[in-house]
Amino acid sequence: MSEETPGFDEKPEVPDAGQNDAEPKAADSAKEEAAPAGDASQDVALLAQLDQARTALSERTADLQRLQAEYQNYRRRVERDRITVKEIAVASLLTELLPTLDDIGRAREHGELVGGFKSVAESLETVAAKMGLQQFGKEGEPFDPTIHEALMHSYAPDITEDTCVAILQPGYRIGERTIRPARVAVAEPQPGAAPKSESAEGEAPDGLDADAPDKG
Repeated sequence: MSEETPGFDEKPEVPDAGQNDAEPKAADSAKEEAAPAGDASQDVALLAQLDQARTALSERTADLQRLQAEYQNYRRRVERDRITVKEIAVASLLTELLPTLDDIGRAREHGELVGGFKSVAESLETVAAKMGLQQFGKEGEPFDPTIHEALMHSYAPDITEDTCVAILQPGYRIGERTIRPARVAVAEPQPGAAPKSESAEGEAPDGLDADAPDKG
């Protein structure tokens, strides 16, 4: 038999309550300190991603605006080219018709535009006018070398500037574009002739001598 020491009972070892309580508190405080640091790093990462997204959006917006501007310029260029090609084609066609229109004009001047020929001629002139063809050139208008072609020259005492005195062949234009100048006869002021207004000032009234003294 074993001998037992009287007065001592064996008790299980119990951990110190104060020590056990301190360890969870320390762990909780460490977690609390670690949590804000983790949230801050996440916020920084989110802000960086947001800045990247904004930068990418700005770049894509700029690309879209540039593409829209290029497309608008392309449309305007195509429309301008289309109009130019149309004007060139119309001008080329009407230029080929000018000799026929000249023949019609001469026939009208000689009274030969009658019957069915008159109807056809007027229909052709109407179609040409609808396509934008305009005739110009009138007797008595000032000579303009940009729209007139002088084929004959003469002098006249009663004019003060170069004047179209006869239209030998009318001119034609489409809008502001001249496809044929008017061919005209031009009269120039008589060299050394006094202007009409000045000569009129020196003339005396009928029945009176301009050099006679005043009898009054």
